Amino acid sequence: MSSAAEQEAVAGAVAAEEGRPAVLNGARGRVPGVPVRPGAPVPLGARFRVGPDGVAGTNFALWAGGAEAVELCLFDERGKETRAKLTELTHEIWHGFVPGVMPGQRYGYRVHGRWDPWTGARWNPAKLLLDPYARAVDGDFTLPPEVYGHVRDWPQQHVADTVRDERDSAPYVPKGVVVHDDAPDDEWQDDRRPKTPWADSVIYELHVRGFTRLHPGIPEELRGTYAGLAHPAAIEHLVKLGVTAVELLPVHQFAHEDHLLRRGLRNYWGYNSIGYFAPHAGYAASGTTGQQVGEFRRMVRALHAAGIEVILDVVYNHTAEAGELGPTLSLKGVDNRGYYRLQADARRYADYTGCGNTLHVVQPQVLRLITDSLRYWVTEMGVDGFRFDLAAALARSMHDVDMLSPFLAVIAQDPVLRRVKLIAEPWDVGSGGYQVGAFPPLWTEWNDRYRDAVRDFWRGALPDVRDLGYRLSGSSDLYAWGGRRPYASVNFVTAHDGFTLRDMVSYEHKHNEANGEGNRDGSNDNRSWNCGAEGGTDDEDVLALRRRQLRNLLSTLLLSTGVPMLVAGDEMGRTQRGNNNAYCQDNEISWLDWGLLEEPGWKALFELTSRLIALRHRHPVLRRRAFFSGRPHSADGLRDLAWFTARGTEMTEADWYAPAATLGMYLSGRDIPGRDERGAQILDDSFLVVLHTGHRPVDFVLPGTPWARRYEVVVDTSREEQAREPGAEHPAGTEITVPERTVLLLRVTG
Repeated sequence: MSSAAEQEAVAGAVAAEEGRPAVLNGARGRVPGVPVRPGAPVPLGARFRVGPDGVAGTNFALWAGGAEAVELCLFDERGKETRAKLTELTHEIWHGFVPGVMPGQRYGYRVHGRWDPWTGARWNPAKLLLDPYARAVDGDFTLPPEVYGHVRDWPQQHVADTVRDERDSAPYVPKGVVVHDDAPDDEWQDDRRPKTPWADSVIYELHVRGFTRLHPGIPEELRGTYAGLAHPAAIEHLVKLGVTAVELLPVHQFAHEDHLLRRGLRNYWGYNSIGYFAPHAGYAASGTTGQQVGEFRRMVRALHAAGIEVILDVVYNHTAEAGELGPTLSLKGVDNRGYYRLQADARRYADYTGCGNTLHVVQPQVLRLITDSLRYWVTEMGVDGFRFDLAAALARSMHDVDMLSPFLAVIAQDPVLRRVKLIAEPWDVGSGGYQVGAFPPLWTEWNDRYRDAVRDFWRGALPDVRDLGYRLSGSSDLYAWGGRRPYASVNFVTAHDGFTLRDMVSYEHKHNEANGEGNRDGSNDNRSWNCGAEGGTDDEDVLALRRRQLRNLLSTLLLSTGVPMLVAGDEMGRTQRGNNNAYCQDNEISWLDWGLLEEPGWKALFELTSRLIALRHRHPVLRRRAFFSGRPHSADGLRDLAWFTARGTEMTEADWYAPAATLGMYLSGRDIPGRDERGAQILDDSFLVVLHTGHRPVDFVLPGTPWARRYEVVVDTSREEQAREPGAEHPAGTEITVPERTVLLLRVTG
């Protein structure tokens, strides 16, 4: 590959040969007026290259199946636009090679065609469109009337989206940026992926901006950015905690909704994608004309070097263009009918997402867009897996959710994608959209039934413990089919959407007034308990109880079979002041307050969380690769899993159906499926987990032989500070007092 200087020289030579000036400015230069050569229909997007004749330039290719014409629009640094028609059309792809167009060049498209909203045709060449395959985006989306394909202020509401708006949107929308895909990056070339097995994984959901925005150890100019997350101070926290993967809230380029902008707010979470190949420019410290790509890669490499995988939360179910009254930013203007699901009345959109539109994944070009994007993030950006927002919407064939749908079938056979971590949010908002436990092998799922059972148990709202037993032991009722394993269940108590863990024990009602929607937004089904006071309080008893409940919830999560997912800040008592829908709060409500770690109570919570994660890593019995059988596997009758009442007797069917505040779970380390690296049978310690949610202490009889002869206390959540030395030992068969609202972890010592 030629150097940048050589490429500029080549471009200049071409310009001189053709008798025209070459207007170049480093990597951001371009040569206006260059005739468009035929180029190639693949790959899609803008790809800089040096041709076999030594001419440097960029090949542009855009799928626009029903279009009548496509114009490529190039923009200089002052915003001046130069247009060139793409005249080559191959298999519905418009393409052309433009000599002299260098990395850093900003561009967009204008697509011509019929305006007939009643049949779903919404072409409007007055609207500059973002390339769906743009690998970098420069500028931010604002939503004045000019960016709408229809006349937004038409006085008759019932035809508001049917009158075409002829105003130019180019001054108001960001542009795609040509990226040097093959740019040398020595730091990226020696990247080593951690490749943590699913069963060994501990996931940490975080927001790039919110995690780093207030971190005192990160230089101020890097806070809120990919570079900030790559900083040693940020990574040190992750390493101390012991997580194996970060799950990043959306980092695809996204836009802000009009109703938020009008209230002076912004989309903070990012679930409003508009560029599936571009790292969100707002999180870049180094620049937005392609530099964000290298910065993202360096972040991935830094996390990998620390042994941490990178999982992206991706939103392929809908885009930021909303419904028929939404803006025209990209796909809607490229080919509305080709990209979106429409109703029988094609003027309207089928909405299985609650966001106004749904991508029509059954269409080959849409499926190609998604899978091309996924492969790009894996092969060229170093990503290790994906969590699919509203995955049920992607699995719909005609209308119904179909586990043999084209999307799931393509993922299953793709040699790149079937090897990475795949997490489904297994529902959408449409009819039949709730699909927990139904996704096929290869997939893991967010298990909201785990969340609900654990929350209800610790607030004293479970009618019996049948469901809890399944959730603690890997949810075999949901996942023990098709060769799936316990790690198909991603266990969580909180996620970005809803209360933080601290707020879950501090509020019984949402407090979303800051969102400007009259507290109507956000879920009312929080399954929370405020421990006796709503929100802030000076009552030390209430505060102590809240911290104990946090210890109970985190201990339950990290001692359960399956893959635990923590939300950033829960390990140190982060609060959103009762806001359970902080999607638009790009401020202290959402950002992590690192000063919490200076407070003894919250520092102790962090240390307990880190200790529990370390226990998982040390003991394979806490992260089993196969479901428990519950059957005896030795002459002494010892089983891999057993359940006990407070009386020290094994649970009967009647016990499972009765209300219970106390549950004992015995995990045998003598019967763990699989072998270690040397081929030897895996052996581990055995443990007894006692969960007691009653408001008074309980006497618990420790199970005797064959389960154990002695027990040692390892974790006791009734204590603010956990003992560092070995805990008290108790002979089997003796009665111990379990304090109110406590988790005990006891190790079998004989």
